[in-house]
Amino acid sequence: MTRRQFFGSAAAAAAQTSPQPKPNVLFISVDDMNDWVGCLGGYPGVQTPNIDRLARRGALFADAHCASPLCNPSRTALLTGQAAWRTGIYNNDTYWRPNLPDAVTLPMYFRRNGYHAAGAGKVFHHVAGFNPPDQWDDFQLQEFDDPWYRRDEWYPWNKKIPNPPGHPFNGLADFQGEFDWGVIPGRAESAYGDMRAVEYGQKFLARTHDKPFFLAIGLWHPHIPMFAPQNYFDLYPPDKVRIPEVPPGDLDDLPTVGKQFAAFRRVEHERIVKEGKWRDAARAYLAAISFADKMIGMLLDAVDRSAHAKSTVIVFWSDNGWHLGEKQHWHKSTLWQRSTHVPMIMAGPGVRATGRKRTQPVTLLDLYPTLVELCGLPQRQDLDGTSLVPLLRDARRKWKPAVSTYLPGNHAVIEERWRYIRYRDGGEELYDRVADPHEYTNLAADPKLADVRARLAAHVPETSAPPKPDRDRFDFDFKTYQYRLKAAR
Repeated sequence: MTRRQFFGSAAAAAAQTSPQPKPNVLFISVDDMNDWVGCLGGYPGVQTPNIDRLARRGALFADAHCASPLCNPSRTALLTGQAAWRTGIYNNDTYWRPNLPDAVTLPMYFRRNGYHAAGAGKVFHHVAGFNPPDQWDDFQLQEFDDPWYRRDEWYPWNKKIPNPPGHPFNGLADFQGEFDWGVIPGRAESAYGDMRAVEYGQKFLARTHDKPFFLAIGLWHPHIPMFAPQNYFDLYPPDKVRIPEVPPGDLDDLPTVGKQFAAFRRVEHERIVKEGKWRDAARAYLAAISFADKMIGMLLDAVDRSAHAKSTVIVFWSDNGWHLGEKQHWHKSTLWQRSTHVPMIMAGPGVRATGRKRTQPVTLLDLYPTLVELCGLPQRQDLDGTSLVPLLRDARRKWKPAVSTYLPGNHAVIEERWRYIRYRDGGEELYDRVADPHEYTNLAADPKLADVRARLAAHVPETSAPPKPDRDRFDFDFKTYQYRLKAAR
């Protein structure tokens, strides 16, 4: 053997035995985005070119669902890897940290395994007390566009601002609160709050790093208030905007709890319809989606320009869906398709069969174990989700049903054809998702479908943890990030 052959063989052996560099993670989230996305086909003509290009270069999970259709329980489930029915974190007013003191969140787990964890915007829930600083090596908190979201007790880090001229902008009579939409007068696109998170991500990606990174960028859009620059509204001429169909009697075949969920904040739906603002509100939602898409594109361009382009796993997700009048309901907080169905895409190292839809129902809970496996971290046995790596390698694999939970004892079980819902009082719904994609007809009472109902019911969690104490039960100090449970009342 020659000297060159010897050293060549030695180098090859060393390459085979030395550990491969771990991939980075760019973790992009949006808020309240349903399937009104081009690659998901939820609204014909929606303009989301950047989300669509990410789907073409990665794996689009076309039937992804949130673990719980509300911001905080959804994000807590994803980031702790534990379902709401296990943790008792069911609503937006429940701190996860003092109630789950031993939870090892996704960024914390990456930090413990040699990663630099950084982020900006809304990743955990946005109110003070939900984003402990020890989760990150560096983090930039959410900046808001609306004065309503700059309350001292909720957001002590944000400077209070006066109402912009003409605020609120939606024209609803006697409107108060967060459900606003429109264009902020005189504000440049670059001055919107979510741009601060995007700029953070761009600067981070442009730097060199001495170890792999987990970078989370959370966008507020299209969450209410639905503010966006005028050019995004111009994409959707008012007379061309479509509003959802709501057939008369659509709620008649629902069980009691289903009707209660549909009626939540019904006054807002009734006001929007009565004052002729339905099409206007839908237009604002579309504009906010397209604005979010623009910012997602800025992040994708930043990673593509960087030295990390080929070594970064990109994950895109929304925390829950959003009703725009379906079931006479706005917001989320239901167990129907409109509320649980979310966009979810993965691209980069480890993703095969790129550009091909994965049609199997999955949940956001699956992201934690998937990233652990993709990045070669030690496996965890205490996570409620299932790694999607097999689906990233083979788009045709069979998969188990997805489960979404809203409040204790209420669950939806989703298969490719069927959605089964069982409520805390035993009320049931069953929908044929192929023949009835809008879920107009509840088939739960059909005796010919008893076997289908029983098969899906077997996936309903047997127990639900009692709700954990809400945040008003704690004294919380933002400066020290300490919680003290108040004496029982």
